[in-house]
Amino acid sequence: LLIHRPDALMDADEVAEAFTQLQAAGKVLSFGVSNFTPRQFELLHSRFPLTTNQIEANILHLDPFLDGTLDQLQQHRLTPQASSPLGGGALFGGEQTEQLVRIREVSSSLGEKYGLALDQLLLAWLLRHPSGIRPVLGTTKIERMQRAVKAANVEISREDWYTLWSASTGSRVP
Repeated sequence: LLIHRPDALMDADEVAEAFTQLQAAGKVLSFGVSNFTPRQFELLHSRFPLTTNQIEANILHLDPFLDGTLDQLQQHRLTPQASSPLGGGALFGGEQTEQLVRIREVSSSLGEKYGLALDQLLLAWLLRHPSGIRPVLGTTKIERMQRAVKAANVEISREDWYTLWSASTGSRVP
């Protein structure tokens, strides 16, 4: 069970007590959170063991890679879940921002190299992260799930991972 978003009035002790009661009653096996900052996660995790933080993470939204969110989950040996792993579909539409154009160009070349379509390459890019990100796919179509499985079986190189990162940011990695 996930707490969907942080609450500015969250009392960590109250939440932990509710979690304890639900777990003791056999109603919930484990608990996680969604969209918590590292400090919010740490506060609640200090009162009750959490199993995940579901966050937005994708080639267009790099914040969790930089703000300590993925580092923290890796530190606790917890697996993050990535909502919107394909950027909410922005890369598949007709929008033409400089960032999207760069990512599409690099992805085209890397997709050929790995034998992956754009969606598969972007999933493989997420899965390459050492925190063990689990993408949350918003599909019920078996074909899309099969494509995701193929992406899970391809490990892109570190160099290619950073090539995609650079395409997203528009600058070289130092």
